Amino acid sequence: MKIRLFTIPNIITLANLLSGAVAVTVTLQHHNYTLAMALVVLAAVFDFLDGFVARLLNQQSPLGIQLDSLADDVTFGLVPAVVMFDIYGHTSSYFGLDSSIMGYMGYLTLIIAAFSVLRLAKFNIDTTQTTEFSGLPTPANALLLLSLAMLFERGDIVLYQEHILLISVAMSLLLVSPIRMFALKFKGFGWRGNELRYIFILASLLIIIFATRYSVTIIITLYIVVSTLKWLCTKREVE
Repeated sequence: MKIRLFTIPNIITLANLLSGAVAVTVTLQHHNYTLAMALVVLAAVFDFLDGFVARLLNQQSPLGIQLDSLADDVTFGLVPAVVMFDIYGHTSSYFGLDSSIMGYMGYLTLIIAAFSVLRLAKFNIDTTQTTEFSGLPTPANALLLLSLAMLFERGDIVLYQEHILLISVAMSLLLVSPIRMFALKFKGFGWRGNELRYIFILASLLIIIFATRYSVTIIITLYIVVSTLKWLCTKREVE
């Protein structure tokens, strides 16, 4: 079987991966979380474009599917894990715990990368995730964590090591949770069947206008809360 490595969709996917790799570098060398966030947003654009271009040019392939997952784990798994690890190293214990013990605990933040791999692998084989997701999508998780990092960098929020550990563990578990998260895939442009999507988009626009600085953090948190409530209500109706 002839395998074409350098198709246009594959090159776009590699641009996604390289954006993530540069984000890791600027985080560890320069502790620049704002630039890391910008690179992850750029990678998300590449992540959207590779599939779109593959369908447009009829260049979908098994290799492209594998590349996409690998690139996503670097960009949306490793980057937020490294950012949390880096912030941890620049904070202290809220309870004043021994720094040597707490220092080793910082490696726990890297489970974000491991659980992101599990989330991506599950998505690849789960045929039920067409109109909704099972667990928090890795791009949403990455953007939420990096938005918190940006707020920390600007001095808008205060984080202690305990906060970072709790956030890292909670978000990792949310990635592989059974909670059904709604997808922004419209069923046509009518109101019926798209009510939640339209309301969420409107709410997001209002948040961007009135709380610009905190907008990414608030929007993704709202997405998690609304999806969880919807999932709980659906479960109760079934029972």
